[in-house]
Amino acid sequence: MPLIPVVPENHSHVLAEFDCLDPLLSALRLDSGRLKCTCLAVSRKWLALGTSAGGLHLIQREGWKQRLILTHKEGSIAQVACCPHDEDFIAVATSQGLVVVWELQLERRGRPERVSVSWEHRGQAITALCWDTSALRVFVGDSGGKVSFLRAGSSKLGKGSAFVIFPVQTVTTVDSRVVQLGYQEGRLLVSSLSRCYLCDTEREKFWRVGNKERDGEYGACFFPQNRGLLVGQPPLLYCARPGSRLWEASFNGEVLSTHQFKQLLACPSLPLITYRNEPHYNPAQKSSQSIAFPKLLFLGDQNLLTWTDSAIYIFTPQNGQLLLWTEVKDLLDITVYRSELFCLHGSGRLSHLSLLSAERCVERLLRRESWPLAAVVCCMFQHTITTSRARKSLPIDRFEHLRSQLSSSTHVELSGQLEEVITKLEPMDSASSSRRSSISSHESFNVLDCGIYRVISRRGSQSDEETSSLINQSMSEEERLKEFSFVQEEDQMDHDPQSSERVEAERSEQGLQFHLPLSFRPKPPRIALQAVKDSVSSFVKKTTEKINTLQMNTELWQRPEFREGGQADTTAPYTEEMDSEVYDEMPNTEADMQELRSATERAISQIQDPLVLLDPVCLRETLLDWLPVLERVLGPAEHGSTAAGDSKEDGPGEVRWERDYLNSCSEQQEESSSTSGEPTESITEEEEKKEEKEEQGDSTEKEPEVSDGIPPEPVRVVSPKPIPSDILANLTQLATLHTELSCFRKQGDEQALGCTGFLRRYFFLLDRERVRRMCLLCYQEQPEVQSSFTEAMLDHTQSSKVVEVIQRGDLLRSLRSLRELQPWSAPPLLAHLHRLYEKHGEAAVRSFSQFYPTITPADVMTMAQQSHFLAYLDNLVQSQTEEHRLSFLQSLLEPESLRQDWLELALTHDAPQRCDTLTPDGQPRWHSHCFSWGYGRLLSLLIRLPADLSSKQKMAETCRTHGYWTGYLYLCCELQRRTEAFSAICQLDDISLLEEHEGVEPQTLDEWKLLIQLSQRCSSVGDSEQVSGVNGSSWSNGSADCGGKISPESLTLMLARTAGPDRAMAVLEECGVQLVLSPHSKLVCELLRVAEMRQRAMIQTMLERCDRFLWSQHA
Repeated sequence: MPLIPVVPENHSHVLAEFDCLDPLLSALRLDSGRLKCTCLAVSRKWLALGTSAGGLHLIQREGWKQRLILTHKEGSIAQVACCPHDEDFIAVATSQGLVVVWELQLERRGRPERVSVSWEHRGQAITALCWDTSALRVFVGDSGGKVSFLRAGSSKLGKGSAFVIFPVQTVTTVDSRVVQLGYQEGRLLVSSLSRCYLCDTEREKFWRVGNKERDGEYGACFFPQNRGLLVGQPPLLYCARPGSRLWEASFNGEVLSTHQFKQLLACPSLPLITYRNEPHYNPAQKSSQSIAFPKLLFLGDQNLLTWTDSAIYIFTPQNGQLLLWTEVKDLLDITVYRSELFCLHGSGRLSHLSLLSAERCVERLLRRESWPLAAVVCCMFQHTITTSRARKSLPIDRFEHLRSQLSSSTHVELSGQLEEVITKLEPMDSASSSRRSSISSHESFNVLDCGIYRVISRRGSQSDEETSSLINQSMSEEERLKEFSFVQEEDQMDHDPQSSERVEAERSEQGLQFHLPLSFRPKPPRIALQAVKDSVSSFVKKTTEKINTLQMNTELWQRPEFREGGQADTTAPYTEEMDSEVYDEMPNTEADMQELRSATERAISQIQDPLVLLDPVCLRETLLDWLPVLERVLGPAEHGSTAAGDSKEDGPGEVRWERDYLNSCSEQQEESSSTSGEPTESITEEEEKKEEKEEQGDSTEKEPEVSDGIPPEPVRVVSPKPIPSDILANLTQLATLHTELSCFRKQGDEQALGCTGFLRRYFFLLDRERVRRMCLLCYQEQPEVQSSFTEAMLDHTQSSKVVEVIQRGDLLRSLRSLRELQPWSAPPLLAHLHRLYEKHGEAAVRSFSQFYPTITPADVMTMAQQSHFLAYLDNLVQSQTEEHRLSFLQSLLEPESLRQDWLELALTHDAPQRCDTLTPDGQPRWHSHCFSWGYGRLLSLLIRLPADLSSKQKMAETCRTHGYWTGYLYLCCELQRRTEAFSAICQLDDISLLEEHEGVEPQTLDEWKLLIQLSQRCSSVGDSEQVSGVNGSSWSNGSADCGGKISPESLTLMLARTAGPDRAMAVLEECGVQLVLSPHSKLVCELLRVAEMRQRAMIQTMLERCDRFLWSQHA
């Protein structure tokens, strides 16, 4: 890793991205090529997202939960604005020029209602929306320069409140398109392409800001002065000018000064601090920039924000300084709330950025355990991090903890550079210089809020050596806890402000008046028990490894001085009987391992013969000859020949030793806590019983179902004996081969060990990837094999650090931890995803698509519910580009029968009721094709996949049975069953099904005759079933308006456009339909006749001219 450059001292703030909104867009299905986010707005409570389909998603910012969807049939959403003083109101503008004000009515738990509607800007593109800061009034600007306002009536004030005065009024019309609107204290600021205007809406007076014009998109905004001595002063105006300049004007529109930022922008851009990639700072990038600021936004307390399509710029105009500028790609729009930025990118992606100081950024990264990124920011912003002012939020011990978390292999240079930063850290300022001078030069310190000096000793000092015993005793306990309390407290303070008050209350009850992060502070009972448990587990593990090493090395048993000296401290808790058992088993272990080696080599040499390997009977006999040796050497104690009697009663020696040592340690902990004199008591009997019940509950959840009253044997993920490396590979090959053979072949010998039992008994020998593929193939026939494999992998990965992150319940942080494990191995990753799914359900499954192709749909199908699997499959397919989705879905269909299974799943989940799409006799219900299907995109791809004739016929029948008429009509065309398609279209009564790009248009006169006859029979069916929508939401779930009715008259007009009016009337007579055309239809036919005559005359004239031209060229 190259040396990280240091940014200049005048840069103290950064833009950082801590949250990923991609799962939110994926859950809303706004990440596809067909449906995208077009605009956004933000308030204290809401994040509003407008879509290209006319939907407005209201997301609650607390927890990022979707609360409402407001649908509009008047086009896509062009602009949206949240009311700043009443978050129950929101304004929306559509692409057709409609402006709607919605009242959400969340307090009364009512349905959202359109309280005001304006068509004042019909046919114009609405470019700006702005709310009045005190009244329920919305200002609207469009591309033609018109500015109007819309008063929002409220149901809180009673019906008719919006019509006391005119609800819609035109304010003014400026000379060009409106770029931006702003409102403060009764005055409206309008920025157009040529200049800025200031309007007094109460007195109806207008001013021009400045005298010079401009040409292009330049924004303007108000700048409130509500800090310090400026409280009560009127706001200022800032207007963008060409050449990276800003006009500062008074509240009356008088230009006070011009700010030039062209030279200030001749500095390198600061990197965006994000989890997506590592930040890079290039000090050599210096060139002046002449930028047109398209919009200006007031950010934070004293900053102005503007942007282009490739960068974000933040200024402090009252000081005339540039705070920062950062390159961000593909920017389309930005909305702000306080110091938070929500950015919409051209691809439809959203990003959530925060403007904060460098030390605050490091603090938040440390809370999220982003260790490398936090270290990079520390090294890059040394001048800010090392100051004494930063010690209040970043004490020195947190830097030491950060350095310890960096990997010694991959972050060597970063760790060294962070070490240099730590040496430059300044202590917190204090007036007690005498106390500061009394501390020795080889020690640093920081002053806590309570006034206590905390001394941090440097390495290699004399005091460090003198107090080494105290430090070792105190820090060893901290290392066992793995910063448990620190991380937990930081997360609670970050997400729940009230939790910190509860924590302080608990500390006060224990007799601590303030919190000191000292190593000798007494721990709460549960944390102390966790420390004891970790200590016992570590001790038993180390002891077992040493005993296994002694078993491998026979020479050490001939040295009694080694046993008495080197192992005296370690084996102190064990009795002499246990030592004698280990000594007695030593000769048998060597002999058994040699016997296993011989049997393994013999079996390997036999299966290398193709005649044995390709013959299942011979292969099975070879493996059955090898299996008894494996059972005797590495099998469980009750199955082996060397099992002792007491081991059957008390279990393995390691488990018995761990239990005895845990009991002794817990007794010592109680004695030490009772004699310490602290008010915190030891663990009570009720807590112990409660924890025992929890542990028993956890263990019973992981165990599979009991069959025939006999519980299955536990899964063994660790070998009971050390296996030499030279035979481990051969053992793995034979064990995996035996598992596969016993899985796919029915056992003839009932006494032979089955697939499930062998997997649970010898999992430590198996090739996990081959076992995973085997489980996928036999999942339907033997689900117990899959459950045993899942249980084994969960146990095998229990010690991973990712498990701790998953158990905390933060989905985004868990996914980030899994992404850091790349390159992935499928079995361990599958175990972690299984934990995520149990914790978060469908929300977790939707994010599994990012792990493809390591995790396949077959893997997810084995763990998830059918409805959740559909959400995963839909997200996985939509993650591909639009032109590759069909081929990608085809590659997932292995075997081909999955297509029918997935089609039936998509038709039965998140789908309309069958009674709404089918009549009692199984015919299409009127306009039922307008219903919205939750997995319509997936259904459309499934029916368009290449398939044989029988598969298409089966899919067509399935679509008809469930009432999915769009797919049924498409498959009828594919199968050349056009008569059935025409019959269904007439019953659906929607003429657009004959006109659209994928519509079933008649191709011959016979088809036209058939269609006219069918329409005459079905013309009277749909009148009684029509349903009208209310307030932009209807029974069609916000889908587009259905087309006109199908009748003989409408079909005659369609035929007239295709074949001519005379031919259409002749066909009508041949069908025997007596039809009297309406005046409108007669007029259309006459116009078609005139157009046909003119067209013929024009063609004749063109032919004559071509003929004359050719003869002239010939002459």
